[in-house]
Amino acid sequence: MTAAPWTPDELERRLRAVGEARYHNHHPFNRRMHEGALSRAELQLWVANRFCYQQAIPMKDAAIMSNCPEPAVRRVWRQRIVDHDGTTERDGGLDAWLRLGEAMGVEHDVLLSGRWVLPGVRFAVDSYVTFCRTRPWLEAVAASLTELFAPSIVSERLAAILTHYPWIDPDGLLYFRKRLSQAPRDADYALGLVKARVTTREAQERTVAALEFKCDVLWSLLDAVQAGPLPWTPR
Repeated sequence: MTAAPWTPDELERRLRAVGEARYHNHHPFNRRMHEGALSRAELQLWVANRFCYQQAIPMKDAAIMSNCPEPAVRRVWRQRIVDHDGTTERDGGLDAWLRLGEAMGVEHDVLLSGRWVLPGVRFAVDSYVTFCRTRPWLEAVAASLTELFAPSIVSERLAAILTHYPWIDPDGLLYFRKRLSQAPRDADYALGLVKARVTTREAQERTVAALEFKCDVLWSLLDAVQAGPLPWTPR
């Protein structure tokens, strides 16, 4: 017998439970960041490796759009690409992350070249982009729902940096400030899509699994950074 579908509200509850249990705000590296316990080198390694993930965000969003047959959805979703790529070289999230790296003493060339990117980080990021390219578009949308939990971690990170790491130029924190409004907007739209369109129990379980996978991607990224660099050490 086929299991009965969850109600939309029950599906949302299960999705939020994933984040409460598995979002990377619980990761030891992130907790140390927010406690002010990271060294300059650890923060520099993190900002360089996280940029690998930031670069992949518009790529995964383009993949979602390429698999989505609905123009109305694509018209909304493409704002995510604009937010990250910008309309010029100086107004998008990727540029804001370059400024964050600069504020932490990491040169643009280091970020853009990827030479500090650890193998585990690259593998995790590539796995996420591949997921969005190859899975049904609504599953990829569900994977993006880590944005439901982003505002809290971003708020904590902003406060932690300003409190514990005075050597970081506050002018470089624009990326986090922008995400405080962008992430809730994007998460609300994606959650609405999932709740309205995913109506069978099997598909609902796959959307929960997709969000679990995305949490694993973010957790794996921090696992790799926490383990530290291999032959190279940030200055």
